[in-house]
Amino acid sequence: MPVVVIKMRKGFSTEQKRTVVKEFTNTLVKTLGIDPDLVTIMIDEHDLENIGKAGKLRCDP
Repeated sequence: MPVVVIKMRKGFSTEQKRTVVKEFTNTLVKTLGIDPDLVTIMIDEHDLENIGKAGKLRCDP
């Protein structure tokens, strides 16, 4: 029962997220030889003001 958590910034469309979920699921099914019903994908979205990289917030220039 693989559970995949994808952490990303807010702003991607539902269609883009639908594609990501489908592709991750297909990869796990193909690689692990499991039923797609066993795969759970969770998308955890964050505003850029809540993401830091290289000592700065992503919302800062």
